[in-house]
Amino acid sequence: MGILLLVMTFMCGMTVQAKGEDTIKTGVYAEKVDLSGKTGVEAKAAIEAYVEELKQVEIILLAANNEQVVTNGEELGITWVNTEVVDEALELGTHGNIVERYKMLKDLEHENCVLPLKFEYDLQAISNLLTEEAAKHDQEAVNFSLKRENDAFQVVTGQTGYKLDVETSIDLVYDYLTQEWDHNPCNIPLDIAVDEPHGSAEELSVVQDLLGTFTTSYSTSGASRSANVENGARLINGVTLYPGEEFSTYDAVSPFSVKNGYHMAGSYLNGKVVDSLGGGICQASTTLYNAVLKAELEITERHNHSMIVSYVDPSADAAIAESSGKDFKFVNNTDYPIYIEGITKNRKVTFNVYGKETRDSGRQVRYESEVLEVIPPGVDQIYADAAQPLGYVVIESAHTGYKAKLWKIVTENGVEVSREQVNSSNYKMTPRSATIGTATDNPEALEQVMAAIATSNIDHANAVVAGLIAPPPSEEEYDDEEE
Repeated sequence: MGILLLVMTFMCGMTVQAKGEDTIKTGVYAEKVDLSGKTGVEAKAAIEAYVEELKQVEIILLAANNEQVVTNGEELGITWVNTEVVDEALELGTHGNIVERYKMLKDLEHENCVLPLKFEYDLQAISNLLTEEAAKHDQEAVNFSLKRENDAFQVVTGQTGYKLDVETSIDLVYDYLTQEWDHNPCNIPLDIAVDEPHGSAEELSVVQDLLGTFTTSYSTSGASRSANVENGARLINGVTLYPGEEFSTYDAVSPFSVKNGYHMAGSYLNGKVVDSLGGGICQASTTLYNAVLKAELEITERHNHSMIVSYVDPSADAAIAESSGKDFKFVNNTDYPIYIEGITKNRKVTFNVYGKETRDSGRQVRYESEVLEVIPPGVDQIYADAAQPLGYVVIESAHTGYKAKLWKIVTENGVEVSREQVNSSNYKMTPRSATIGTATDNPEALEQVMAAIATSNIDHANAVVAGLIAPPPSEEEYDDEEE
């Protein structure tokens, strides 16, 4: 009789509730959204309104140095994906036998039923935000270094480096939002790699000894070439190199641009002298090369010029050239840091290599150039250029060709103990040449010029042109080295 009474009571209740069968029972929630008494359409609208609120919740991504990248759910592409939760809510208390339904309704009277909402996020939007905004706060590690002022060294404190790992940070953000986020404002730490600076004040304090020095003169150079030599010395000056580190001269002095302090000046290119930005920079690299040789550091790359230069002996030069990929590189093969000083004064450039001297005081090193072959320039060459007017004359100097070696000689207490070849070099022979313009409306003048060119005598041809055109052109002579 008791059970019958319970069932009858429940059925009466169901009869009273029959009108609301298409609405959600009281006490049913979708997360924070109360769905009680709502139809399916109303419930869906209520959840969508909640999603719109979530789109504006502040989410802070913690980048390098705890710098904040402020975003929200909308920017991260939040979308509601388990829309079937509305049907689940409608079905609560309507399925099962009478007893099961009764029990569900009674449970809802004492405790709410909270259904979970599931959200997805746009991985590409997360990636873009990290790449474009969070990565801005990365910073390069800066090693402890030295600067030399008033003949004394000062230590420059290093800087810790930070770099965002974009790929792992995408996973961190996505996993946090889908598994841990309580939909309140939050902070999400990103994956930041820490790169500690190399060196210390104590390690650099040993750099006091002059290991190698070399000076060359550019007193005969013009203003533009002189400026390029001085700019190269400025860009190299102040380099601190730790044990095992390699130095690239090209990387230090490039790019060859006006913005980087360079001027147009003569340089070697394919056996000719041409004007280029940075012409003369090789005097800086050559001077450094000789200082590094005296310091006995390890040379890893060196190239001779295409033609001989005047400021060092044959095979004692070191060319750099963007067009042909030439560079001068060396490694600090000592057990201590080294410091490179570049100085220009009185139209001379000097490089000093400082470090800790570990060589025996009786050990001396010198370098000798040995010329193996001298190749005379040969006969003059004259080129007619119909694109240039009569009177145009450009003369390029002859260059003697050489084959040479550089030797390293070591003495101990005045006695030679070793002699080894450092390098070998081949320098092109180029005859004196002239380019003469032949464009003219005067057939007699053209005939005289062509006859003069046929003699292959530059001085004679130049004199003929000078007699035809007034004032006579000045001979352009170039004597420089390649970039």
